[in-house]
This record gives sequence, C-alpha cells and structure tokens, in this order.
Amino acid sequence: MVDDRTAGRHKTAAIIGAGDFIGAAIARRFAAEGYTVFIGRRHGEKLEPLRREIEAAGGRVVASSLDARDEAQVVAFVEAAEAHAPLEVCVFNVGANVAFPLVETTSRVFRKVWEMACFAGFLAGREAARHMLPRGHGSIFFTGATAGLRGGIGYAAFASAKFGLRAVAQSAARELGPRGIHVAHLVIDAGVDTSWVRERLRERGGDEAIDAIQPGQLMRPQAVADAYWALHQQPVDAWTFEQEIRPFRESW
Repeated sequence: MVDDRTAGRHKTAAIIGAGDFIGAAIARRFAAEGYTVFIGRRHGEKLEPLRREIEAAGGRVVASSLDARDEAQVVAFVEAAEAHAPLEVCVFNVGANVAFPLVETTSRVFRKVWEMACFAGFLAGREAARHMLPRGHGSIFFTGATAGLRGGIGYAAFASAKFGLRAVAQSAARELGPRGIHVAHLVIDAGVDTSWVRERLRERGGDEAIDAIQPGQLMRPQAVADAYWALHQQPVDAWTFEQEIRPFRESW
C-alpha cells in the first residue's frame, strides 16, 4: 500500500506568491502531502520562518526571492522546480489588492497592479504549461477574488487586473484541459483572516470591530489551501474550472 505522504515525493509544487497567510498555507498543505514545494515571493528573506517550519515538520522546501512580474525570474523559478522533480502543481497566488477612488488612481498604480495580478499570472501559467504539456499531466491554479467577477467602488485597478487574470485562466483551461492539464480559478469571496484584513476592520470600527468578529466570519488560510488540494485531487472526468468559496456567514 502506498503511503499518502510519500506519494508526492518525486513531484514538485510551485507556489508563486507565497505570502504569510494563503500562500504559506498552500505550501504547508502540499508539503504535508509529500511534495517538494518551491516557494517564491518578492522579499525572499520573509520566507525563512516558513521554510524552517516546513522542514521541522519533515517537509521539503526551496525558498527564493521572486518578482513575479519579471519574466526571466519566473522562467528560472519554474525551471528550478522542474529540474528538481516533475512539476505537478503550480499555484499563482499574487495579491495586489488596492483601493483608490477613480480620479486618484495613478497610471503607475494601475499598471503596477495589472503587472502583479494579471501579467504575472500569465507568465506563471505559461511557464508551468511548457513543462507539463510534454507529460500531458499537471495542475495550474490561479487565486481569484470577488473583484474578478464584478467591479466595485475604488477598485478600478484591482478589478480590471483580476478580470484579466480570470480571462487568462479561462483561456488556458480551454486550451490545456483537452491536453491533460487541469486549470482552475479559485474565487475567494470573503475576507481572509490575515493581519491586513484585521487592520482594515480596526480602521473602520476600532477594536470593537475586531472583538465582534464571529467564528466563521473570516476565511481561514488553511481552508483555501484545502480547497486547492481538493481541486488537485479531482478525477479527470469531473474537473472544476471555477470554484467560489466563502464563509457561511458571508452574504452574496
């Protein structure tokens, strides 16, 4: 009988945008399943605590600095993962959530957000596909948001970038699915329980707003990671392209 933990021993998972919350949870999840996880974020030194945590738990991890907007860096990052062992999973998880009134949104902000949330996703998906297609197998996942389905006040830059990422994912899914590559777009329709979200709540309602948070109101990063693992486990005759996840308390 095959040990579930060792099933991924000769496979890698690349996490582009391995931040402190969702990205870190995804890395932990796949490492726990035996995958060697390649994790990258712009300030690579911030990955050191996660690297130590995964290794202390018996996992295998390679951490590096990565500007996902830089084509050469993305190419090298994905190639390094593939050189270690066959690249089985690539998760694009770069955020770029900003909010500005339309007339205060500079061209620099708009362009930077598009580069981070859309262009970088294209680079990640393209490079992962290049390695997976010869084997006819693999998963490419993109982290989306409510803004990718509908624009909102103050989110012209972020929503347009996330709309674009969704289009990249959908086009890739139509092209790569028949060739054995599972492409999925995960829409997170919720506030995720991160320090950034809690700080925004505090700004709006003070400490009382934090104290008033109810169980199940914010989404746990681990729940996102579990959703990605479930997508990766789907049989080829029942693939999901787009999945929306939200806490049971979230109104929609």
